[in-house]
Amino acid sequence: MKLRTKIQLFTSIFMLVLIIFINASIYFLFYQNSVESELDELTDQTTTIISRMKENQDIPPGELLKAFIPADGMIRVYPEIGEPLVRSKPDIDYENFPGEYSNTEVREVITYQEDRYAVVSRPIIWSTSEIVTLQIVRQLVSLEENMKNLLYVLILASILMIVPIIIAGNLLARFLLQPIKALISTMRENMKHTKWKKIELDNRSKDELYEMEKTFNEMIDSLKDNYEMQEIFVSDASHELKTPISIVKSYAQLLERRGKDNPELVKESLEAIHSEANRMQKLVEQMLSLAKNKEVQSTESVNVTEILEETIETFIGAYGREIELELNTPIYIQGDRDQLKQVIYILIDNALKYSDSSVNVSTEKQENQLSISVTDYGAGIPKEEINRLFERFYRVDKARSRNTGGTGLGLAIAKAIINSHGGTIEVDSKIGEGTTFKVVLPIKE
Repeated sequence: MKLRTKIQLFTSIFMLVLIIFINASIYFLFYQNSVESELDELTDQTTTIISRMKENQDIPPGELLKAFIPADGMIRVYPEIGEPLVRSKPDIDYENFPGEYSNTEVREVITYQEDRYAVVSRPIIWSTSEIVTLQIVRQLVSLEENMKNLLYVLILASILMIVPIIIAGNLLARFLLQPIKALISTMRENMKHTKWKKIELDNRSKDELYEMEKTFNEMIDSLKDNYEMQEIFVSDASHELKTPISIVKSYAQLLERRGKDNPELVKESLEAIHSEANRMQKLVEQMLSLAKNKEVQSTESVNVTEILEETIETFIGAYGREIELELNTPIYIQGDRDQLKQVIYILIDNALKYSDSSVNVSTEKQENQLSISVTDYGAGIPKEEINRLFERFYRVDKARSRNTGGTGLGLAIAKAIINSHGGTIEVDSKIGEGTTFKVVLPIKE
């Protein structure tokens, strides 16, 4: 069942049930009020009869009661034992009409021969000084007509109300479903023709449907950006892998043709193949690392001072370079120790590659933030290159990076890790003076 049909059915059935309930309540209340009015009128008439009987005791009660016989009704008097003392209105089959002696006042509506009658019974003192029951009966003729007319009016009113409700439900369904249909059409067109079409939002009320369409447009922008980045990533990755694969293939073919009688060529080829294999391994590892570092893998209390000291000691032992470390007291933050250590490793390794002089590492704590700065005193980075430093596979000095084994993924990985920790990474560089990478991380107690 379509959503439009569901909306129409729900609104129509709900309003129909509501109308029936309201009309039934009106019908019942009107009936109750009318019956109470009839009974009140008969009660007043009974009181009047009793009063007249007291005032005119010289007139036989039977004769006096004839003057008070209601239209479409009758009067009867029941003794405690025996047949009724007074019977009137022979056009009613009073022989079988319900009635009996009662020592208390009774007000009721009786259905007799498919007609309704209002009945009031009250005990009185008869002329013989015995207590009898005076019963006054009136057929509810006018009430029957009124109730029938009211029923017709309510049915007609219900029909007049339900028709506009059905029309309004249809219009409401169209209003609600038109943006959804447009959204479905746009999505199908995007899937079929690989487009990035969005929905027009001009002159629209700021309702939930507007928010849905706005979110869809934002999602399209995000998908487009991710798709383009994915294409660039795949293109760059295939390009980066193409060179080492070609080198390995060339040396393998060279070994096959001339390697049997040339030991030096074998040694040279094996070294080149080993070097390029290492480059491909490093490239694949970094690509996997970049894909995994979308969120913090684990959270623990990390001693940043200890990480810096361990990483710097490793680089000094491996390269024999001078690395200055400026530290205050031990600083702890919440994060993933291995990922944060990888960031420090990437920044120091990058500084050593692009500078032949010493590298300076310092920390600074300000309120609820920790900043880590890694400074080299190399050639610096042009301003137009800074904005592209964190792009995948991007290199400022491509030839030098290739010679030192760089893949162009290090800074992209570092930025992804810092972002996952809720921090930022900034670059400040001057040509001929050097470059400073500054990492700012939140300190969570």
